[in-house]
Amino acid sequence: CELAGCSLVGGETAEMPGMYEGEDYDLAGFCTGVVEKSEIIDGSKVKEGDTLIALTSSGPHSNGYSLIRKIIEVTNADLSQDCGGRSLADALMEPTRIYVKSVLKLIKESDVNAMAHITGGGLTENIPRVLPEGCKAVIDTKSWTFPPVFQWLQKGGNVDVREMYRTFNCGVGMVIAIPASETDNALTILRAAGETAFVIGSIAKSTGDEHQVELQGL
Repeated sequence: CELAGCSLVGGETAEMPGMYEGEDYDLAGFCTGVVEKSEIIDGSKVKEGDTLIALTSSGPHSNGYSLIRKIIEVTNADLSQDCGGRSLADALMEPTRIYVKSVLKLIKESDVNAMAHITGGGLTENIPRVLPEGCKAVIDTKSWTFPPVFQWLQKGGNVDVREMYRTFNCGVGMVIAIPASETDNALTILRAAGETAFVIGSIAKSTGDEHQVELQGL
Protein backbone atom coordinates (compact mmCIF):
# COMPACT_ATOMS: atom_id res chain seq x y z
CA CYS A 1 0.00 0.00 0.00
CA GLU A 2 2.84 2.39 0.81
CA LEU A 3 4.53 1.66 -2.52
CA ALA A 4 1.29 2.20 -4.44
CA GLY A 5 0.19 5.22 -2.41
CA CYS A 6 -3.14 3.70 -1.38
CA SER A 7 -4.99 2.67 1.79
CA LEU A 8 -6.08 -0.84 2.77
CA VAL A 9 -9.69 -0.30 3.82
CA GLY A 10 -11.15 -3.73 3.08
CA GLY A 11 -10.28 -7.30 2.25
CA GLU A 12 -10.51 -10.77 3.66
CA THR A 13 -8.58 -13.17 5.85
CA ALA A 14 -8.68 -16.71 4.50
CA GLU A 15 -8.88 -19.78 6.73
CA MET A 16 -7.24 -22.72 4.99
CA PRO A 17 -6.37 -25.59 7.35
CA GLY A 18 -3.37 -27.50 6.08
CA MET A 19 -2.09 -24.48 4.16
CA TYR A 20 -1.77 -22.00 7.03
CA GLU A 21 -0.63 -23.26 10.41
CA GLY A 22 0.41 -21.71 13.70
CA GLU A 23 0.85 -17.98 13.25
CA ASP A 24 0.63 -18.07 9.43
CA TYR A 25 -2.05 -15.95 7.80
CA ASP A 26 -3.09 -14.63 4.40
CA LEU A 27 -4.34 -11.09 3.92
CA ALA A 28 -6.08 -10.21 0.65
CA GLY A 29 -7.22 -6.76 -0.43
CA PHE A 30 -8.67 -4.94 -3.40
CA CYS A 31 -8.26 -1.58 -5.09
CA THR A 32 -10.74 0.89 -6.53
CA GLY A 33 -10.00 4.07 -8.42
CA VAL A 34 -11.65 7.10 -9.94
CA VAL A 35 -10.74 8.68 -13.27
CA GLU A 36 -12.34 11.09 -15.70
CA LYS A 37 -14.19 9.10 -18.38
CA SER A 38 -12.28 10.90 -21.11
CA GLU A 39 -8.97 9.81 -19.58
CA ILE A 40 -9.69 6.10 -19.24
CA ILE A 41 -6.92 4.02 -20.83
CA ASP A 42 -8.74 1.00 -22.26
CA GLY A 43 -6.70 0.15 -25.34
CA SER A 44 -9.15 1.69 -27.81
CA LYS A 45 -6.47 4.12 -29.03
CA VAL A 46 -3.94 1.39 -29.85
CA LYS A 47 -2.98 1.49 -33.51
CA GLU A 48 -0.56 -0.01 -36.01
CA GLY A 49 2.97 1.26 -35.44
CA ASP A 50 2.65 1.84 -31.69
CA THR A 51 5.72 0.94 -29.67
CA LEU A 52 5.51 -1.67 -26.92
CA ILE A 53 7.64 -0.92 -23.88
CA ALA A 54 8.39 -3.57 -21.26
CA LEU A 55 9.04 -3.04 -17.57
CA THR A 56 11.07 -5.80 -15.97
CA SER A 57 9.58 -7.98 -13.25
CA SER A 58 11.20 -8.90 -9.95
CA GLY A 59 10.39 -12.60 -10.33
CA PRO A 60 7.32 -14.82 -10.88
CA HIS A 61 5.09 -12.11 -9.33
CA SER A 62 2.75 -14.46 -7.43
CA ASN A 63 1.78 -16.37 -10.58
CA GLY A 64 2.56 -19.88 -11.77
CA TYR A 65 3.29 -21.25 -8.32
CA SER A 66 1.35 -24.49 -8.82
CA LEU A 67 3.83 -25.37 -11.57
CA ILE A 68 6.74 -23.96 -9.57
CA ARG A 69 5.91 -26.20 -6.58
CA LYS A 70 5.61 -29.19 -8.91
CA ILE A 71 9.02 -28.49 -10.46
CA ILE A 72 10.58 -28.17 -7.00
CA GLU A 73 8.97 -31.46 -5.96
CA VAL A 74 9.90 -33.41 -9.08
CA THR A 75 13.50 -32.17 -9.18
CA ASN A 76 13.93 -32.38 -5.40
CA ALA A 77 15.51 -28.96 -5.76
CA ASP A 78 18.04 -27.56 -3.32
CA LEU A 79 16.46 -24.21 -2.51
CA SER A 80 19.77 -22.87 -1.20
CA GLN A 81 21.49 -23.26 -4.59
CA ASP A 82 22.75 -20.14 -6.34
CA CYS A 83 20.32 -18.43 -8.68
CA GLY A 84 21.71 -15.25 -10.16
CA GLY A 85 23.74 -14.35 -7.09
CA ARG A 86 21.21 -15.32 -4.42
CA SER A 87 19.46 -18.46 -3.25
CA LEU A 88 16.81 -20.10 -5.39
CA ALA A 89 14.37 -19.70 -2.49
CA ASP A 90 14.92 -15.94 -2.35
CA ALA A 91 14.58 -15.62 -6.13
CA LEU A 92 11.29 -17.52 -6.13
CA MET A 93 9.87 -15.59 -3.17
CA GLU A 94 10.85 -12.08 -4.31
CA PRO A 95 7.83 -9.78 -3.72
CA THR A 96 5.86 -8.56 -6.73
CA ARG A 97 7.11 -5.29 -8.16
CA ILE A 98 4.65 -2.40 -7.82
CA TYR A 99 4.59 -0.14 -10.89
CA VAL A 100 1.94 2.38 -9.80
CA LYS A 101 4.05 5.48 -9.18
CA SER A 102 6.23 4.99 -12.27
CA VAL A 103 3.25 4.43 -14.54
CA LEU A 104 1.32 7.38 -13.11
CA LYS A 105 4.33 9.59 -13.82
CA LEU A 106 4.43 8.29 -17.39
CA ILE A 107 0.72 8.93 -17.90
CA LYS A 108 1.13 12.52 -16.73
CA GLU A 109 4.09 13.24 -18.99
CA SER A 110 3.46 11.14 -22.10
CA ASP A 111 0.69 9.63 -24.22
CA VAL A 112 -0.20 6.09 -23.18
CA ASN A 113 -2.54 4.01 -25.36
CA ALA A 114 -2.69 0.78 -23.35
CA MET A 115 -1.17 -1.06 -20.41
CA ALA A 116 -1.10 -4.80 -19.77
CA HIS A 117 -0.10 -6.16 -16.37
CA ILE A 118 1.57 -9.50 -17.09
CA THR A 119 0.06 -11.86 -14.52
CA GLY A 120 -1.21 -15.44 -14.83
CA GLY A 121 -1.28 -16.37 -18.51
CA GLY A 122 1.95 -14.59 -19.32
CA LEU A 123 2.53 -12.34 -22.31
CA THR A 124 0.40 -14.37 -24.71
CA GLU A 125 -2.80 -14.16 -22.66
CA ASN A 126 -2.54 -10.75 -20.99
CA ILE A 127 -1.57 -8.47 -23.88
CA PRO A 128 -4.67 -9.38 -25.98
CA ARG A 129 -6.91 -7.97 -23.23
CA VAL A 130 -5.91 -4.43 -24.23
CA LEU A 131 -5.79 -4.82 -28.02
CA PRO A 132 -8.62 -3.58 -30.25
CA GLU A 133 -9.90 -5.66 -33.14
CA GLY A 134 -7.56 -5.63 -36.11
CA CYS A 135 -4.37 -5.28 -34.07
CA LYS A 136 -1.75 -7.72 -32.86
CA ALA A 137 1.37 -7.39 -30.73
CA VAL A 138 4.64 -8.43 -32.34
CA ILE A 139 7.07 -9.35 -29.57
CA ASP A 140 10.81 -9.58 -30.20
CA THR A 141 11.84 -12.39 -27.87
CA LYS A 142 15.50 -11.54 -28.52
CA SER A 143 15.10 -8.10 -26.90
CA TRP A 144 15.67 -9.55 -23.44
CA THR A 145 17.00 -12.66 -21.72
CA PHE A 146 15.07 -14.78 -19.25
CA PRO A 147 16.27 -13.89 -15.72
CA PRO A 148 18.05 -16.76 -13.89
CA VAL A 149 14.96 -17.87 -11.94
CA PHE A 150 13.00 -18.42 -15.16
CA GLN A 151 15.96 -20.18 -16.78
CA TRP A 152 15.99 -22.55 -13.80
CA LEU A 153 12.24 -23.16 -14.06
CA GLN A 154 12.42 -23.87 -17.78
CA LYS A 155 15.35 -26.25 -17.44
CA GLY A 156 14.24 -27.89 -14.19
CA GLY A 157 10.70 -28.46 -15.39
CA ASN A 158 11.64 -29.17 -19.00
CA VAL A 159 9.02 -26.56 -19.93
CA ASP A 160 8.50 -25.78 -23.61
CA VAL A 161 9.43 -22.17 -24.37
CA ARG A 162 5.94 -21.31 -25.63
CA GLU A 163 4.47 -22.75 -22.46
CA MET A 164 6.84 -20.51 -20.50
CA TYR A 165 5.36 -17.46 -22.23
CA ARG A 166 1.83 -18.75 -21.48
CA THR A 167 2.52 -19.42 -17.80
CA PHE A 168 5.11 -16.96 -16.48
CA ASN A 169 5.93 -13.30 -17.04
CA CYS A 170 9.44 -14.45 -18.04
CA GLY A 171 10.99 -11.25 -16.72
CA VAL A 172 8.41 -8.77 -18.04
CA GLY A 173 5.87 -7.52 -15.50
CA MET A 174 4.20 -4.76 -17.52
CA VAL A 175 3.80 -3.93 -21.21
CA ILE A 176 2.83 -0.41 -22.26
CA ALA A 177 1.67 0.67 -25.72
CA ILE A 178 2.59 4.22 -26.73
CA PRO A 179 2.71 6.22 -29.98
CA ALA A 180 6.02 5.54 -31.73
CA SER A 181 6.90 9.25 -31.55
CA GLU A 182 6.83 9.03 -27.74
CA THR A 183 9.28 6.12 -27.45
CA ASP A 184 12.42 7.97 -26.37
CA ASN A 185 10.51 10.27 -24.03
CA ALA A 186 8.67 7.37 -22.39
CA LEU A 187 11.86 5.37 -21.86
CA THR A 188 13.54 8.40 -20.28
CA ILE A 189 10.61 8.99 -17.91
CA LEU A 190 10.36 5.35 -16.83
CA ARG A 191 14.10 4.93 -16.31
CA ALA A 192 14.25 8.15 -14.29
CA ALA A 193 11.48 6.69 -12.12
CA GLY A 194 13.65 3.68 -11.34
CA GLU A 195 12.31 1.18 -13.85
CA THR A 196 14.32 -1.03 -16.17
CA ALA A 197 12.43 -0.27 -19.37
CA PHE A 198 13.11 -1.37 -22.95
CA VAL A 199 11.35 -1.73 -26.30
CA ILE A 200 9.92 -5.23 -26.55
CA GLY A 201 8.00 -4.93 -29.81
CA SER A 202 5.32 -3.07 -31.71
CA ILE A 203 1.71 -3.16 -32.85
CA ALA A 204 0.88 -4.49 -36.31
CA LYS A 205 -2.27 -5.11 -38.33
CA SER A 206 -4.04 -8.40 -37.75
CA THR A 207 -6.27 -10.29 -40.16
CA GLY A 208 -8.30 -11.69 -37.30
CA ASP A 209 -7.37 -15.26 -38.20
CA GLU A 210 -4.12 -15.26 -36.25
CA HIS A 211 -2.94 -15.04 -32.67
CA GLN A 212 -3.03 -11.53 -31.20
CA VAL A 213 0.49 -12.01 -29.85
CA GLU A 214 3.20 -12.98 -32.32
CA LEU A 215 6.40 -14.18 -30.69
CA GLN A 216 9.29 -13.53 -33.06
CA GLY A 217 12.71 -15.07 -32.63
CA LEU A 218 11.77 -18.42 -31.09
